[in-house]
Amino acid sequence: MTKKHSRPVRAIAANVVLDVSAKGQSLSRALANAQQQLSRPAESALLQEMCYGTLRWFYQLDAVVASLLNKPLKERDQDIFCLLLVGLYQLQYMNVPSHAVIKETVNAVLALKKSWAKGLVNAMLRQYQRNGTDIRDSWGDDPEAEYAHPQWMIETLKQDWPNDFLQILQANNERPPMVLRVNRQQMTTGAYLQKLNEAGIKAASQAFNPNAVELEQACSVFDLPGFKQGHVSVQDAAAQLAAPLLDVKAGMRVLDACAAPGGKTSHILELTYDIEKVVALDIDEQRLVQVRENLDRIGLKADLLTGDAAEPDKWWDGKLFDRILLDVPCSGTGVIRRHPDIKLLRTPDDIDSLVKRQADILDAIWLLLAPGGMLVYSTCSIFKQENEQQILAFLQRHADASEVSIEADWGKAGLAGRQILPGKQGMDGFFFARLKK
Repeated sequence: MTKKHSRPVRAIAANVVLDVSAKGQSLSRALANAQQQLSRPAESALLQEMCYGTLRWFYQLDAVVASLLNKPLKERDQDIFCLLLVGLYQLQYMNVPSHAVIKETVNAVLALKKSWAKGLVNAMLRQYQRNGTDIRDSWGDDPEAEYAHPQWMIETLKQDWPNDFLQILQANNERPPMVLRVNRQQMTTGAYLQKLNEAGIKAASQAFNPNAVELEQACSVFDLPGFKQGHVSVQDAAAQLAAPLLDVKAGMRVLDACAAPGGKTSHILELTYDIEKVVALDIDEQRLVQVRENLDRIGLKADLLTGDAAEPDKWWDGKLFDRILLDVPCSGTGVIRRHPDIKLLRTPDDIDSLVKRQADILDAIWLLLAPGGMLVYSTCSIFKQENEQQILAFLQRHADASEVSIEADWGKAGLAGRQILPGKQGMDGFFFARLKK
């Protein structure tokens, strides 16, 4: 068991931000490791708030530091830079008294063993406390600071969505809602809303998604009535649209490729009785453990396989599938509000390699689909290169493929498929296309 330390939570937050911004580690992994150092739930919640918020507004806070520093900090002092970001985030966005923010952030300098920086951190935070408005007004024409996104991402969104990019940038900087998927094999949405009401949890259903329930305020899953019994799962409303699009019927063989963590696999099984077989495939054996845990909690079964979707000859049994859900690896640019570290971790080169990887998987998996069968391609991206352009290129390569249009009261139709933009109808950004053989 990891020993709990008494390090100041702000020093721990600075190291998490450093792990993401300088070392390329994912926020979820860096934060999970850091939370093991804390023993009190309140500290853990504070750490999460500071880390998510600082990374959400990283490019804006970075511009503030640049305007306050006479010269950049040395590379070996990037932990102090990250601590300054954490302090500035608290002053600007958190409901914490300024004097407490400054005092605790300055004290955190000692935990980083950089006592020389106490005066610097104190002076900069006090200067921002006094002149924050003027400092923010001095950004001028700096879109990275104004929109809190990297320049290349702003330009790509502006090119792909000229009429929507400002709304997308704003939505990416907002806090996401907590949405549940009601397991209709166990109860109706109305019945579960009643259970939430009895538990004092305010929530509402969604007209276009019969199994989705949005909570007014996020809470621990262990406070949700019936969570352990599989009555509900946590899943964004957009992700909940994938399984119904498959239109699975009794007796069908279904493949959920790239299945982890298993939310869509579970939903497929919840929606249809008497499926002949559901195969959940993922390249990461450890992540398949999450799929198994999700299925066990809900009380449903699927065949779990470890394998690369682009190399089916290494795991496929040769029997064709009637339905395939292909939720491919993508940039994640539709879920930035849930994963703000994407802004820092993604690069333009990543998009090019992801597009190639998606095409390789799509071509390989297509061979496993039975004639007359249907494949649903999905991403949590909002870049057209990964979405409609990917599908149009695939249709050019495969004469035996045709698109089945998606008529819906959500998202917008493109040249191929249907795109949900972040924040629209409260949803994450997702893309779906249906292909028939």
